Amino acid sequence: MARVRTTPIVALDYPSGAEALWLVSSLGERCRFYKIGSELFTAAGPGIVQRVREAGADVFLDLKLHDIPNTVRGAARAAAALGVRLLTVHAGGGLEMLRAAVEGGAGVGILAVTVLTSFDDASLADATGRPGITAREEVVRLAGIAATAGAHGIVCAGPDAPAVRAQFGDRLALLVPGIRMAGGAVHDQRRVMTPTDAAVAGATYIVLGRAVSGAADPAAAMTAVLADLEGVSV
Repeated sequence: MARVRTTPIVALDYPSGAEALWLVSSLGERCRFYKIGSELFTAAGPGIVQRVREAGADVFLDLKLHDIPNTVRGAARAAAALGVRLLTVHAGGGLEMLRAAVEGGAGVGILAVTVLTSFDDASLADATGRPGITAREEVVRLAGIAATAGAHGIVCAGPDAPAVRAQFGDRLALLVPGIRMAGGAVHDQRRVMTPTDAAVAGATYIVLGRAVSGAADPAAAMTAVLADLEGVSV
């Protein structure tokens, strides 16, 4: 039996650097990988990346870049200079834009965002004006563009991960957001999974938000996640 190796990433979805660094300190060695998204990056600036890295952790910069190729290339180059390990761009920006991100972000794992976990089939069809479209079909289609562009991987909902694995094998790393503990609130997410289910589905990385940061005891919640992942094999 081969062990599934899934890396947990905790989202620092806070409006200030002080709150984010409090969580980093609280989790200590339990977590060595953090997501910095638009809210925190806008509030605290690039310096928060350095502070988290100084604490001994890797950084996933989740900015979901979507612009003309030259602009995305420059932004990816700037992210690489900050020392981030992962960076997101929107797969919907197309092949040329994704290639520009890969080129500009040399040394950074470029992840193409496919379909947000807040979408289900109906809301995706409404947003795109494509009746009959399914989230899974769109994820696989966009994954193909990411693979052609040379991206490190994609971001997709847990339920779509097996379809991507079936089509692309280990070619693409899969980052799965919308992770909730069994019985936990789904909030504004529509397609969610537990850590164990995401690992079994083939997730390379999982992102934990309010399941950890919103817990009464974040350290205990993180310990529970690690215990779940420790027992997963396929």
